[in-house]
Amino acid sequence: MDGLLTSEPDVYSASPLAEGDALQRLAQLLAADLAATNATIVARMASEVELIPQLAAHLIAAGGKRLRPLLTLASARLCGYRGERHVRLAACVEFIHTATLLHDDVVDESDLRRGLASANAVFGNKASVLVGDFLFARAFELMVADGSLEVLRILCNASATIAEGEVLQLSTQNDLSTDIPRYFQVIQGKTAALFAAACEVGAVVADRDRSVAASLSGYGTALGMAFQLVDDALDYAADQNELGKTVGDDFREGKLTYPVLIAYAAGDPAERAFWQRTIERGEQSEDDLGTAFELIARHDAIGQTIERAREFARSAQECLADLPDDPVRALMMQAADYAVTRRH
Repeated sequence: MDGLLTSEPDVYSASPLAEGDALQRLAQLLAADLAATNATIVARMASEVELIPQLAAHLIAAGGKRLRPLLTLASARLCGYRGERHVRLAACVEFIHTATLLHDDVVDESDLRRGLASANAVFGNKASVLVGDFLFARAFELMVADGSLEVLRILCNASATIAEGEVLQLSTQNDLSTDIPRYFQVIQGKTAALFAAACEVGAVVADRDRSVAASLSGYGTALGMAFQLVDDALDYAADQNELGKTVGDDFREGKLTYPVLIAYAAGDPAERAFWQRTIERGEQSEDDLGTAFELIARHDAIGQTIERAREFARSAQECLADLPDDPVRALMMQAADYAVTRRH
């Protein structure tokens, strides 16, 4: 079954990011570690059950930023680690992330993922859920093989927090009484928790003290918050071909995101009635997405969302202030800026 995977392009060593992006430069700096991570991922995706490597190959071909495993590799190197444990844990982090994407696309009924048909659209919901379970199992195998109870604690807690965040998002969906703190609780769980864990385990494998691990965890949390805020903004502001997913999905699914909360809070009674009809009651017509775009723009909800993301990016950079001043740290600093300025 390995051939189904190794015949695919080596997307982990060939970044889709534009030349000069901070993440691309970080990936180039850590090219050997990324190649080893990719090899681990490919090996662990192999299975005698044919559908598993087929679906896995589809996911690999879709590419992506590989930000989370890159954060594990970068954090370990920033802390002076020179072994190999961080490679296996980076693969573990990617498996957790990919498993959640498979499950999320089923829940959200998404048709696109990174510009290609989503796995559930190609292989069906049942296969996507079960292969997601398989990837979670592979992730836990890697955690156990690492042998560190602290690593196991961090990544298990992150996995549980992600699930809690997704369930909380489901419970707040269509509910315009959701406030900003509740929204931040959702995205801290579903997105930022894995960013934080990916960074923290890098410090743990390097055997650094708790303060360093806490600094890297804080960096990951703030970076994840910024990343999700920009994702929310792009759903109402990006070009669909550039974004790599269907623009307006959050609106159609009735998700409460930061731009909507801003526009709803600032709206007049007629505007609020629009959001109540389309988001809370789910009564949407063909023209409603265009109206949503207009209201979002009228109240500068995208601008406010980006500014809040920029605040989180600055917080992420502040968390790195006391860590070694070297090229890895410089690029991690720049990655926080990239999280805010990216267009996909």
